[in-house]
Amino acid sequence: MPSATPQSVTPSVPGKAAGWKYVIISPVRDEEKYIEQTIQSVLHQTILPVEWIIVNDGSSDRTAKIIEKHAAQQHWITPVHRKNRGARKSGSGVMEAFYDGYTAMGSRSWDFLVKLDGDLSFASDYFARCLERFALNPRLGVGGGVIAYEEEGSLKYETAHNFHVRGATKIYRRGCWEAIHGLIRETGWDTVDEVKANMLGWESRTFEDIPIIQHRKTGAADGWWRDNFKNGRGDYICGYHPLFMFLKCVKRFFQVPYAIGSLGLASGYVGAYLQRLPRVEDDQVIRYLRKQQINRLIAAKSIWK
Repeated sequence: MPSATPQSVTPSVPGKAAGWKYVIISPVRDEEKYIEQTIQSVLHQTILPVEWIIVNDGSSDRTAKIIEKHAAQQHWITPVHRKNRGARKSGSGVMEAFYDGYTAMGSRSWDFLVKLDGDLSFASDYFARCLERFALNPRLGVGGGVIAYEEEGSLKYETAHNFHVRGATKIYRRGCWEAIHGLIRETGWDTVDEVKANMLGWESRTFEDIPIIQHRKTGAADGWWRDNFKNGRGDYICGYHPLFMFLKCVKRFFQVPYAIGSLGLASGYVGAYLQRLPRVEDDQVIRYLRKQQINRLIAAKSIWK
């Protein structure tokens, strides 16, 4: 199979975006069932990445072999293999794998950095369309498509506030990435990045008309309880205001999975508090986040609107 040649120019991208380069880092673990679809989606992009580092985070299935097969065919795909720690480690484990990929990145001439999961598939113009949005808004620092799932032959879209970009698909403009000094290596990383970016004058946006299909629902790898517990812990680490967190748990109580999601969130948050887990080492970020949360509660201007 001939190697695809990375491209950086496409007629569909506005002038400012022509010539922009992006790199992808994908931390993956036991994605044998889905990763081929993700790889094929990237291979068929109208604008290919200049480099794609796929970090095999100790998979025990055929994930490593699939990555190696494609790396042998595409010179711009770089495999990185980590030892199996024995269990999936959400949040901090993902960031450990991500930064192993970041360290291994050979290209230093890039305009956008993409964090991409290995259970996704998307149209061939996905990155071209996303770059168009960045070209139209020079203050847009973090973006990505809306997460969708295939159910009964149609797409079901995740509901989320449009300033929040799901961790499965994050595109960072280089200037924003450097301004926020990268990502914290802990659960809650995909909240802190956006909060800090917004605090510094950047914008973050989910592109609601650009779907990206996730073949395993958010949190499914960990189970409902563990996923919500992890999110509650992440909310504590991010510095969520206690009142805002309480009301979030009340609201979640009436959402599927009923009660379990709420109790998981509360247990994670309270447990982190009792353990005195370290919070974000930036008091300014915590103050900014809490101000935005209080503003939302009193219907004042905030990052939610």
